Amino acid sequence: MTYFQVQSLQETTIPYGEIQDFLFDMIQQEFGYGYIPDYHQDIQHIADYYLKPAGNDFLLAVDNAHEKLIGTIGIRAYDKDFPLFKDIYHPHSTASIWRVFVSKSWRRKGVASTLVNIGEDFCQKKGYENIYLHTHRTVPGSLNFWLAQGYHIKVDTKNEMGTVHMEKQLNNPVDREAAEKCEIYI
Repeated sequence: MTYFQVQSLQETTIPYGEIQDFLFDMIQQEFGYGYIPDYHQDIQHIADYYLKPAGNDFLLAVDNAHEKLIGTIGIRAYDKDFPLFKDIYHPHSTASIWRVFVSKSWRRKGVASTLVNIGEDFCQKKGYENIYLHTHRTVPGSLNFWLAQGYHIKVDTKNEMGTVHMEKQLNNPVDREAAEKCEIYI
């Protein structure tokens, strides 16, 4: 039985202000800081970043019993200008994942995996070939989560924030059933 549902930002009845509060609360919990204009324009202008462009979406996991927001994932065409990825990622072929957060009481219950799976399906339907994301080693479990989802480390910056850039090619999806049955012999 599923105790939560996934909604698109387009169809949700949760007010944008409540979504923004959730995101900023999660950022405070995970990173220890609040709103930083250079980092959080997409949250402040959520519709402009995730609804208006046709290749973008923002998904919400909602607790069925309390109709409370418990998780998020943002998907948008690659729009960063990191010099190390110049001529590698392009908006027409690469999606980027943003704002993957799950309330602590809902972690390890399939919420993040469900959001990622639905997000990846959206990306395939939109014709993206790759997905880019960055995560932080400083967030417990985040790097292992993404590796388990089939993402590969592209660049480990080893900076003070522990930023790790990752990617996944959608034309080589992970067979999750086969991966779960796989045994390792040493």
